[in-house]
Amino acid sequence: MNVAVLLAGGSGKRMGGSEPKQFIQVAGRTILEHSIRAFSQHPKIDEIVIVSHPDFIDRSSDIARPYPKVRHIVPGGKERYDSSLAAIGIYRGCDGASAINLLIHDCVRCLVSQRIIGDCIAALEHFQAVDVAIPATDTICEVDAEGNIVRIPPRSSLRNVQTPQGFRLDTIDRAYNIGLQDPDFVTTDDCGVVHRYLPDVQIRVVAGEPTNIKITYPEDLILAEKMLQANF
Repeated sequence: MNVAVLLAGGSGKRMGGSEPKQFIQVAGRTILEHSIRAFSQHPKIDEIVIVSHPDFIDRSSDIARPYPKVRHIVPGGKERYDSSLAAIGIYRGCDGASAINLLIHDCVRCLVSQRIIGDCIAALEHFQAVDVAIPATDTICEVDAEGNIVRIPPRSSLRNVQTPQGFRLDTIDRAYNIGLQDPDFVTTDDCGVVHRYLPDVQIRVVAGEPTNIKITYPEDLILAEKMLQANF
């Protein structure tokens, strides 16, 4: 079973508007609904979980109502990984858990393509963990605490990471079980947990797309509007 996990737990208003980003209207629908539609339309997605900020459970439920693949809407937590754990907890120990794949996705990447979703699912037939990324177009440098360059990695080996990130359920659950016992546990994404705490697990990179943008700034809304309208 392939489960899409949409992380929609944000409450911030960095866009300068009056509500969280996932509820902003773009091309006639909220950002959250665009992401729900993308995963609902893929024939190999069996269920969708929305992890919502506790204050917006009802609003997320209203948006999800027309989409029967949405089976669970659960509250997230303070940190991003709390939201991932909330979804993992739904399926942990259930019948057939060993055959469940999770595709964990930032819902504000509402332009994710059917090709990316399909490639992630296909890769999970052979790998325990999958990331989505595109080649880095800028030179990236590593600096020390004083702001001095200490390393410039070759750009050819660097990638900009996107989502979804895909996992076999038992793999991501095991990685978090180990990580949460680490008093220095810090993470910003789920693949990072697998990479650090299950170093023997190979993480396959699936090709992303430049259009799979994360809506963060007001100008991103303009770009997303144009791309979504072009796809209608």
